[in-house]
Amino acid sequence: VRYIAASNVSPARLEESFDLAEKKGLPRYVALQPHYNLVERAGYETDYAPLAEKYGLTVFPYWALAAGFLTGKYRSEADLGKSVRGGGVKKYLNPKGLAVLDALDNVAAKHQSTPATVSLAWLLAQPHIGAPIVSATSRQQLETIFAAPSLKLDSEDLEQLDKASK
Repeated sequence: VRYIAASNVSPARLEESFDLAEKKGLPRYVALQPHYNLVERAGYETDYAPLAEKYGLTVFPYWALAAGFLTGKYRSEADLGKSVRGGGVKKYLNPKGLAVLDALDNVAAKHQSTPATVSLAWLLAQPHIGAPIVSATSRQQLETIFAAPSLKLDSEDLEQLDKASK
């Protein structure tokens, strides 16, 4: 094992692990795998981002596309049957979630891109993010994912997405 990472650990437990590693001369975590995306920001940004900063952790967020919601595939309850994951995104069909989709649509149109690519580019623009964790079931989805690192969002794009998602 060259490096170790943490996932699904409370902020207090993560902090304790660094204290223990320091006291005992043990290896310390170098990466963190939290739940973080445009519609699930508060837990990471409030509790984990300060620890990523303090300890220099590289962050690999899972559910980066909120079970497909941030692709724009689900915009109404009628869309939930499009996939086995549909039921898991119902919680995002609210005014905030729809505002995020609207902002994603605007930024995607500006860059001739897709909501999914913009969502991933937004994550990559955040401090300490190494790479979002995503999955694909088609070549088209892979192309969407691979386009994210080259999409550079400007301050106006980031502000629009931040405003919609907070």
